Amino acid sequence: MQKPVLLVMGNDLAPQALELLKDFDVCFAGKQCSEETVLALAKEKDPVAIIVRYGKVGATIMDAAPSLKVISKHGSGIDVIDQPAAAQRGIAVKAAVGANAAAVAEHAWALILACAKAVPHLNARMRAGHWDKSTHKTIELNGRTLGIVGLGEIGRRAAVTGVALGMRVIAFDPYAKTVPQGVTLVDLPQIYREADVVSLHCPLTDDNRGMLNRETLAQFKDGAILVNTARGGLIDEPALAEALSSGKLYAAGLDSFAVEPMTVPHPFQQIPNLILSPHIGGVSDAAYVNMGVGAAKNVLAVLQDAATAV
Repeated sequence: MQKPVLLVMGNDLAPQALELLKDFDVCFAGKQCSEETVLALAKEKDPVAIIVRYGKVGATIMDAAPSLKVISKHGSGIDVIDQPAAAQRGIAVKAAVGANAAAVAEHAWALILACAKAVPHLNARMRAGHWDKSTHKTIELNGRTLGIVGLGEIGRRAAVTGVALGMRVIAFDPYAKTVPQGVTLVDLPQIYREADVVSLHCPLTDDNRGMLNRETLAQFKDGAILVNTARGGLIDEPALAEALSSGKLYAAGLDSFAVEPMTVPHPFQQIPNLILSPHIGGVSDAAYVNMGVGAAKNVLAVLQDAATAV
């Protein structure tokens, strides 16, 4: 009997995930995952499921695969999937919620500390033969205010780390039912006004797209640090470039961008107080396994439910 096809928008999955999917004909679309490539494979293979590592899934791809029952994200951000289109077609959309939470929270803190302690700058200076001990001062975070936007699995971990470092931690999340000990819920304007460090951990929606723009960045404390390990669309990039270049912000660390891969050349490359990483926050050894297994289990659960319903 021919195995049902599962299309992976990527070039690999963790062995633990592939073991769970042994009853499927697993087809890999490759790392680039252009719409043309995925569309051609969807037409040729007619998969019952798609696991999304890279790229986007819109209505055109969905319509090319009449047997498609579930689109499963290899991670937590499902904004790359056209959810209304999937709902109209009866296709389930699932995320591996929390699978990369530890990795992303750690990366957020790597960026926060790199900004506050000027690690990339000092490393470059040392390699150029300089010894800046008498002229450079870093920012001490103990006693400062950390503002967390979004208290999901990642945001909660980032917040708890701030508490452990002796920071006053305030957070905004209109959907949070509980908060970690030592964290106070406030509104967004208070975070902008009071936080020495602002870290974004919220999903991208139509309502919050471009939430950090010239108007809202102007409300930030002078000399604040901004870190984004969520989605690039949350920030108006030209406005951020202005805030960094003018000195309004002390520094920023970005792991996500409005267009990915980040276009080159890009104005961000010329801003010395901006630390960049290529949307790598959720890519760790453990997260790779967790996301693959989570995505595979979501596929199996949906297809089992569908089989039971028939």
